[in-house]
Amino acid sequence: CTDWVHHIPVALYAMEHGKNVACEVPSATSLDEIWDVINMVEKTRKHFMMLENCCYDFFELSCLSMAQAGVFGEILHAEGSYLHNLDPFWDEYWNNWRLDFNEKHKGDIYATHGLGPVAQVINIHRGDRFKTLVAMETKAVNGPRNVERRHGRKSEDFQNGDETSTLIRTENGKTILIEHDVMTPRPYSRMYQLVGTEGYAGKYPIQQIVLRGDQFKETPSIEDFNTEKHLSKEEIAEYQEKYRNPILTPELEALAKEVGGHGGMDFIMDYRLVYCLRNGLPLDMDVYDMAEWCCLAELGEISIKNGSMPVEVPDFTRG
Repeated sequence: CTDWVHHIPVALYAMEHGKNVACEVPSATSLDEIWDVINMVEKTRKHFMMLENCCYDFFELSCLSMAQAGVFGEILHAEGSYLHNLDPFWDEYWNNWRLDFNEKHKGDIYATHGLGPVAQVINIHRGDRFKTLVAMETKAVNGPRNVERRHGRKSEDFQNGDETSTLIRTENGKTILIEHDVMTPRPYSRMYQLVGTEGYAGKYPIQQIVLRGDQFKETPSIEDFNTEKHLSKEEIAEYQEKYRNPILTPELEALAKEVGGHGGMDFIMDYRLVYCLRNGLPLDMDVYDMAEWCCLAELGEISIKNGSMPVEVPDFTRG
């Protein structure tokens, strides 16, 4: 795939010439690019799908089905992230494009891996939408060091902080926390936490499903911090089978694990894209999903530059 800044020019050209588009993440890096793609899709009536593979990981697919079945009650809060120390990889990016982008831009510039799967659970664009967001960041320490170490120059105004946090409130009163950190030695994590009125699911550092325990028959001990029902590994597997996502048939799951691609989720994503196009079905993710998930970059930058003030998220569907 190309560097980020060429995603949208290629996509627009393809749609202008009658092609449906599947575009890598993050598809758009600015609000102008987002609106350009929306306008082109609405003009040409072509499909546009952002290739957010993390929506197709096995745990995320099964938790989506559990949430839709009410296992966790009403989902009130969710968390996602992209925590990935890129020290071993900076030199692999052609012409230094990724470190250069970090140097020039604030905000969560790579939000979709953490945001996409939780946005689906909260029904964004399927009954709810992002209303406002607030973003803040740490100072930039490792970014300037990477520039000096790799390119022999001082970076006096490195824009992207080592860690960026974005808090979103939805129209229906839900909240989402998204974090971005590619600079520190934090262990890899997409966080993926769902907080419901009756249960909780989390993926990192271990998979967890926790359900509200039975009503206490006697006063619990103040030393007992585990009164909820923590599902065992075997019980989690049972729940995943009971609430198997209809996309993830046993045959497709086995084939995905055999073929691979980030553990199989790339294969499932590609399979779904082709299946929907061949059968005339709506794609699992459309241009409005792309808009909502990619807008954190510029809107977060606006928030950070204005003292972490709340910023309204546009209605990309125009009502």
